[in-house]
Amino acid sequence: MYPSPIPETAVWQRRLYVLAVVIVLLLWLCPLFAIILTSFRTTEDVMGGNLWGWPTGIGVIDNYTDVFTQTPMARYFLNSLIITIPSVIGVLALSTLAGYVLSRYRFRGNMLVFALFVGGNFLPHQIMMIPVRDLMVQLDLIDTTAALIIFHVTFQTGFATLFMRNFIAALPDELFQAARAEGASPFQTLIHVAIPLVRPALAALAILIFTFIWNDYFWAVVLTVSDSVKPVTAGLANLRGEWVSAWNLISAGTIVVAVPPVVMFFLMQRHFIAGLTMGAVKG
Repeated sequence: MYPSPIPETAVWQRRLYVLAVVIVLLLWLCPLFAIILTSFRTTEDVMGGNLWGWPTGIGVIDNYTDVFTQTPMARYFLNSLIITIPSVIGVLALSTLAGYVLSRYRFRGNMLVFALFVGGNFLPHQIMMIPVRDLMVQLDLIDTTAALIIFHVTFQTGFATLFMRNFIAALPDELFQAARAEGASPFQTLIHVAIPLVRPALAALAILIFTFIWNDYFWAVVLTVSDSVKPVTAGLANLRGEWVSAWNLISAGTIVVAVPPVVMFFLMQRHFIAGLTMGAVKG
């Protein structure tokens, strides 16, 4: 099922493998390097057509300052935070509750409810575009941050519930039986037994959901119109339309947009690793 490791005696095969990895990595990093390099260029460089050569001048401070002072990027950035943070919290809370119930309690229709959560992940967003937009128009939520928050919480919860249900189901039954024997309520068992043990899952899920929502472009375009509501993805497209030739500003804006998911990963990495080292029984 998995490829066999290259034996240490096959020196040339190992060298070719390392070379291939380096080449693929460089090809993958080339666009990112080009964007970073362009964000350092001055306007004169860009207007002169020097897009791939070494910059003749460094305009990094001016470019990153102008992104926030001469464009609505600060507003877009704030909108993305307003949309993403409540959405992530809502998805984590709902998926943990749903995953706990579906994994630990057997009731009529249990698998049907679980199948509904899972089945929603297979619906293409393009199919739901018109019904979702019409619903938001009827609710008078179109072109609001609330529309995007409601949508992301609703449609990300299906994947997150599948994730949390399987993770909680793998926990030892003895822990939950002991909690019930001590008189703990189902909610107390969730808070004091399940959640401390699923911190690795919550950390990984938070990173994934944050990245999904922050990088969403399709629904940002479908459900928003005005600049006062648009997140960074839709706003960056507007920036490209407004600053057609200012590729240094567009590149600087792109780097700004890419920073929060990276920061999110490094902030949650410590909790993720700490959670992995936890156990139900300490020796």
